[in-house]
Amino acid sequence: MHIGVLEDDPDQQALINLWLKSAQHSVEIFGTVNDMLAALKGGSFDALLLDWMLPDGNGGEVLRWVRQSLGWKLAIVVLTSRDDEQTVVEALQSGADDFVVKPARQNELNVRLQSAARRASPGGLPVMRMGAYEIDVPKHTLLMNGAAVTLTQKEFDLSVYLFQNPAKLMSRDHLLDRIWGISSEVDSRTVDTHVSRIRKKLKLDGSLGWKMVPVYGYGYRLGRVDL
Repeated sequence: MHIGVLEDDPDQQALINLWLKSAQHSVEIFGTVNDMLAALKGGSFDALLLDWMLPDGNGGEVLRWVRQSLGWKLAIVVLTSRDDEQTVVEALQSGADDFVVKPARQNELNVRLQSAARRASPGGLPVMRMGAYEIDVPKHTLLMNGAAVTLTQKEFDLSVYLFQNPAKLMSRDHLLDRIWGISSEVDSRTVDTHVSRIRKKLKLDGSLGWKMVPVYGYGYRLGRVDL
């Protein structure tokens, strides 16, 4: 992958550059928000790794610009020393695919970037097997206990995205942007309607090992349950 890195600390720049290149990625490193935004307007990347606090702003500015201008095909991971809940929530609400707290570990960072890139380009995914569920994204099929489930395109897209992000809390706005697009005119009630439908169609009530849990005033979390 070609990865853009936003990091102002020289030691961190050198370490991240070494780690990513050792995993056969090409890397461009930027020390300011303005430098990265200029590069994004004139080039292309497969993934971004963003520090949160920079001399001229924060990673959230880049996140919001990318999601508003480039959409959701670009994988983005936030890497920062701040692990307070407010920062995590802000990063995820701004459009981050994942969040890694410094000091990062080499293998974990590479795996998280690769996972985020797979989620951003689901057409390249292999068949997903999640207990009673089997999802083939290229063939647009979802099996439940070996039987095909009839889903609309948006129901299928939403199901795939939720299974790709198990146990993660997803806001309604995030799901709306990710599945329907940033320019969509539909509102958050559409998310509720589709979540309700796939919960029923896929029996996401815990009886098959997965449960859709609503979080009042925010969104949803799809997680495993012990049977």
